[in-house]
Amino acid sequence: MINLKIDGIDVSVEKGTNLIDAAASVGIRIPQLCYLKDLSPFAGCRMCVVEINGKSKPETACSTLCKEGMEVVTNSERLIKYRKGLLKLLMANHPVDCLTCGEVGHCDLQDHCFKYGVKNPFSDGAVSEFKIDDANPIMIRDQNKCIKCGKCVRICKEVQVTGTYDFVGRGFYSTVTTAFDQSINSDICRMCGQCISVCPTGALMNKQLAGYRPWEMKKVRTTCPFCGTGCNFDLNVVDNKVVGVTPAEDAPINGSQMCVKGRFHTDMIHSKERLTTPLIKENGEFRKATWEEALNYTAKRLNEIKKEYGPDSIAGLSSARCTNEDNFAFQKWMRVVVGSNNVDHCART
Repeated sequence: MINLKIDGIDVSVEKGTNLIDAAASVGIRIPQLCYLKDLSPFAGCRMCVVEINGKSKPETACSTLCKEGMEVVTNSERLIKYRKGLLKLLMANHPVDCLTCGEVGHCDLQDHCFKYGVKNPFSDGAVSEFKIDDANPIMIRDQNKCIKCGKCVRICKEVQVTGTYDFVGRGFYSTVTTAFDQSINSDICRMCGQCISVCPTGALMNKQLAGYRPWEMKKVRTTCPFCGTGCNFDLNVVDNKVVGVTPAEDAPINGSQMCVKGRFHTDMIHSKERLTTPLIKENGEFRKATWEEALNYTAKRLNEIKKEYGPDSIAGLSSARCTNEDNFAFQKWMRVVVGSNNVDHCART
């Protein structure tokens, strides 16, 4: 273990821990715009600079590892002035549509400006005029709001192993985009949405949630229904209607990771084609039935078929959308109650 002091607090962490995580372990939140624990350190935004005793200049907490006996200050007057200057520089070239931006209320850049009192940061600085990419079904990509934090680049390369994004250009004209500046599409992107969840500004926005403010939405923690893995996420609910999904960072199984189905396909809840009641076919036509009627009818027919043709005339097909426990109970019911080993699972196909 490494022992050090952060803002006068004794901290003990494992060897290899960086300063930003060490500070978080004792409740000290160092501001940052480009750091994610699961990604390689980038140290591009410079917001996480700290003062280290014996060092003449500030060091980035995300890329500096803890050392024995280190004494660190995270919030001095010098650092506050430094961070405020960085925010002014960022906002000088940032679009001034905060009042109508879809990310207002959960924008990290906006939160930092509020905290450090950057009240009127706008200057005569040039603002990019990239074309907004909203041709795909899942996201709105506005490169004009990109602050070059590199989170989307790293999570796409290091976690999703897709490499859809990368840095292009130099200086003011640099940006984060796709190969040959293509619009996002299924040929170059998995449409997983991981980049959306890590973006600290409105550069990448979830289309499903773009029309809502965060204070309008109630978050309801639940388990994803699309497979038996058991991933957790938050349903975003407005007026008792699910409008989208956001990852739950403290989820025990998946953390902030989600597949494309879990993140974007809850729209099936409101599909006009979704069955909301059991149907029984009579004279070639389906009619609506109650659950009790449908279950009694199914039990009666299974008993009749088993009696006439034997238990092996019945087969059971389970679903990956059930939990492992439900699938276990189903195969047990098939083998013991029905008396047949003809049981399979849709995931095997």
